[in-house]
Amino acid sequence: MRTIQKSIAFAYFRLSREEAQSGESSSITNQRMIVSNYCKQNGITLVREFVDDGYSGGNFDRPDFQNMMRELDKGLANTIITKDLSRLGRDMRESSYYAEQFFPEHAIRYIAIADNFDSERENIMAPFQFAMNEVYLRDGSKKVKDVLRNKREEGLYCACAPYGYKKAKNNNNLLIPDEMTAPIVQRIFHSAARGDSSRKIAMDLNKDGVFPPLKYRVLFTGTFTEEGATRASDVWNYTTVKRILKNQVYLGHTILGKSKKVSVKSKKKIPVPKEEWAVTKNTHEPLVSEEIFQRAQENLGKGTRDYRAYDRVRKSIFSGIAYCALCGHALCSCGTVYKGEREKYWYLGCINKRKDISNPCTGSRIRYETLMTLVKDDLNSLLALSDEQIDAIVENIIQAENSDKAVKAKKARAEKLEARLKVIDKIIPKIYVDNAEGRLEDERLEQMVGDLQKESAAIHKELLELNDNTIAESKSNNYKMFFELTKKYTYIEKLDRDILLTFVDRIEVGPKILPQGMTRATHDSSPFEQSIRIFYKFVGEMEELNTE
Repeated sequence: MRTIQKSIAFAYFRLSREEAQSGESSSITNQRMIVSNYCKQNGITLVREFVDDGYSGGNFDRPDFQNMMRELDKGLANTIITKDLSRLGRDMRESSYYAEQFFPEHAIRYIAIADNFDSERENIMAPFQFAMNEVYLRDGSKKVKDVLRNKREEGLYCACAPYGYKKAKNNNNLLIPDEMTAPIVQRIFHSAARGDSSRKIAMDLNKDGVFPPLKYRVLFTGTFTEEGATRASDVWNYTTVKRILKNQVYLGHTILGKSKKVSVKSKKKIPVPKEEWAVTKNTHEPLVSEEIFQRAQENLGKGTRDYRAYDRVRKSIFSGIAYCALCGHALCSCGTVYKGEREKYWYLGCINKRKDISNPCTGSRIRYETLMTLVKDDLNSLLALSDEQIDAIVENIIQAENSDKAVKAKKARAEKLEARLKVIDKIIPKIYVDNAEGRLEDERLEQMVGDLQKESAAIHKELLELNDNTIAESKSNNYKMFFELTKKYTYIEKLDRDILLTFVDRIEVGPKILPQGMTRATHDSSPFEQSIRIFYKFVGEMEELNTE
């Protein structure tokens, strides 16, 4: 007797920004109604909807489509339904792959209602349908490019308004001064024109509590996701100031087309040569005069010199390698000269300790010569190891990873995690049923499922690490590669940049910890403790070596 499997379906809806302007026929509401009616008429249980509103069908890098694929991996549905094939995507190759290969191979039925496509039947016209969807994609892209090109040629501003401007209420292609930020731009140019450096201008703006451009957009003008908004800094930096000072838009000129997409199916943009930019002069009200703009350009970078070219300048070999253990920022050269002594008063200090920035680090500091000696001595102790001692170290690594105690601990942890996964897999379908039957609100459903999905992803990641039987072998190979490097040297007389880069990935320097009752060290011979962690190539932080 043949068993008929009940259809448990996910609905997938997609709408690009361009399609949203063409009317109601492709709207999310319309798609939802068509799919819902189809499910009712055909006895299909619809358990969840996935929506990508405002996303192109040119690629499959869409958040809710990827969420749906992860849910399918858990076996929570055996059917995918869309209004038509174009909702799945307009890329001919990838759409065909998912509809005709991936879904059938994973026992998932795919239905595109309007195109009469069902992966459980023969679909003779499918190749033509996929091809026409891609033609539509390319044609739409060409039309958008043509419109943008025509707007640029006419000097219309068809991009996001730059800091200092906003779009006119009755003309979305015209820039007008923003009464909130235009004075800030003018202040920046006048400061630069009288000789202030970009760094000083940024410091002054921070001191006065002025919001930087991206933060201003997040708070007052732009639409950002929660994740995007958190990346907006509260602090001005000299790079932002320089970018404003170099932008001719503040002279009243429209400059567009500085970058372009790699292809119609890609989000990646590449820079366009300057001679190909679309430049139209005198299209909107300028914020600064030509004279102020030119004076600012003349002073821009005037004080910048390559100080490393001078013999008297201290040149650290730890650049990009030594970091503060407290905040993770780089350590840079600092110090003074006293009675002709330079090396004695040369320190590496945290660059995030400056008082002119918000939330400064309490800082780590170490004498340059002290760090040189510590790293050199540690390296020489490794170079002095015999082949027998190296073999013993590698063997200890393997034994530690494969010890009965370690294996039992991993097994117990894996069993606990797998048991929790089974519980999660039982909970999720139940809460979907509760939602479908009205016992659980949509908002609560979304929160509960989201939390369970995050927990499940973390468990899967940990299980992969626990079940990786090659960890011991991989570790031993890494140690072997590291000690192959050490065989090229016998003893390091003087540590230089090349040797440092050969062996070391990163050095973390902690703060000085003084004895109880002492508030500060009066000199370097004062008693204190300081953590210096050296992370070597291939092996990371070298564990305490037991070579007996």
